[in-house]
Amino acid sequence: MRDVQPEFDEIYRLYAADIYRYLLRLTQNETLAADLLQDTMLKAFTSADKFRGDCAVKTWLCTIARNLWYDHCKRAETRNLPLDAAGEIPDAGSFEQRLADQSQALQIHQLLHRMKEPYKEVFSLRVFAELSFREIGKVFGNTENWARTTFYRAKHTLIDMLEQEDAL
Repeated sequence: MRDVQPEFDEIYRLYAADIYRYLLRLTQNETLAADLLQDTMLKAFTSADKFRGDCAVKTWLCTIARNLWYDHCKRAETRNLPLDAAGEIPDAGSFEQRLADQSQALQIHQLLHRMKEPYKEVFSLRVFAELSFREIGKVFGNTENWARTTFYRAKHTLIDMLEQEDAL
């Protein structure tokens, strides 16, 4: 299997800003647009073999982004969120509050300890060491985009783990 990382880095460099602006118009939420951009690029990377070439790459990426936005809206609708909250990431604020809350810190560190690498280390470098995504990418010998995607996955894995703990 050939290494597609350089090609994907070029695609990200060429189209990420346009896809972000497109998502920002859809979501009216900077954080959600950034998260959906990462999901879009990840999905494009993992399903690159399905790209038939019958449209421009940018069009294909916009289609992926739009579908991810629709999926987000459907999930918000099934959770009975108010329409004005559909653009917000559920539990994003409460997650940050939990991280700052001393009584929850031990629980979060215990859950973080159970996470797999590289998620655990990327999350720690970003949150606790306050490194930029570019710096984290360099630590691992990877790209800034890889660091962003890995952090996004780590954050959502930790949120899922917290929700499971609370459900018990």
